[in-house]
Amino acid sequence: MTQLSSCEPIQIIPTKNGDQIDYQLYKQTINRSTTTIGTKREKDEGEVVWRNALVFLILHSLALYGLWLAITGKAMWQTVLFSYIYLSGASTGVTGGAHRLWAHRAYKAKMPFRIWLMLWQTAALQNDIHEWVRDHRTHHKFTDTNADPHNSNRGFFFCHVGWLMMKKHKDVIAKGKTIDMSDVEADPVVMWQKRYYIPMVILLTFLLPTFIPVYFWKESISVSFYVCIARYVLQLNGTWCVNSAAHLWGYQPYDKSINPRENVFVSTIGYGEGWHNYHHTFPWDYKAAELGNYRMNFTTALLDFMAYLGQAYELKTVSLDMIRRRANRTGDGSWSELDKNIEKEDNKKDNNHHEDLVWGWDDRDMKEEDIKEANIFCKKQM
Repeated sequence: MTQLSSCEPIQIIPTKNGDQIDYQLYKQTINRSTTTIGTKREKDEGEVVWRNALVFLILHSLALYGLWLAITGKAMWQTVLFSYIYLSGASTGVTGGAHRLWAHRAYKAKMPFRIWLMLWQTAALQNDIHEWVRDHRTHHKFTDTNADPHNSNRGFFFCHVGWLMMKKHKDVIAKGKTIDMSDVEADPVVMWQKRYYIPMVILLTFLLPTFIPVYFWKESISVSFYVCIARYVLQLNGTWCVNSAAHLWGYQPYDKSINPRENVFVSTIGYGEGWHNYHHTFPWDYKAAELGNYRMNFTTALLDFMAYLGQAYELKTVSLDMIRRRANRTGDGSWSELDKNIEKEDNKKDNNHHEDLVWGWDDRDMKEEDIKEANIFCKKQM
């Protein structure tokens, strides 16, 4: 891996119509228009999509049986191992692909690696990349307001899975239209996946992982199918924990004014996605964490390895000085306590609530000083 180098300022891609709604102004509007907890919610906030609810009920019921087959030894050990490997591949397609590459532009990838990530993200069956990115950028720009698709202020169940069982709040739809998607729509890999998403999902999520154990080590087709469903549902819940547990439980070293937390458990099961307070503070860091090691961050290890192979480049990260200033200005004090050599600054004058929320690199609201101070690994040679 090459030496760290400063990032030269690049052009910020404007939002549609050149008009990005200011987060702070929007939140003030929300605060004025919403009543206290316990009052009746707007009608469109609670309208259940029963078809989706029934699908998730069936999937979880089948998954419980598949998990029982795996735990009790009814499934062959090769099938269980294969399912874990397949789960890991699909998870990194989401964490390293849809999330850190396409949603946040935290690094760049060459065509072979983008295709590899796209195929695994398809196997994860969490909507196509285009839709996934749009919802996730909306989530970051309007975190934990009515415009957030999985607003954690509506409780654990809603932000974990309930949001997928209900009609989107009208603000999610309205604010989602302000998110710039031109970079994603310019990627032929993303648009090709969007065009052929349904047949690819059927093949990569269900048929292929069910067929391989049957063909190669003579697993029962019924056992293989149930274990396949269990693998898929476990992976879904691992991803959902980032939206729920990592927004509700943990500490906030970098910004105590937002809900996202540092959660070790979520980082462990989420391939490094649980360092969530850091991630929402610096969404364009390819590590999605301050930690420079690979403990509980398998996705970072993968990206560093692909950078070594030349498939990933321009991996953006945050300087220690920038982290220090932000933690001392808006954090809960836990970051300074971990580093005894860093003098604490006065955190009491914190009037910066949600001031710096961006969806990632190239968000038009990203500060010029942050762009100039960013460190970039493996710059592409011209």
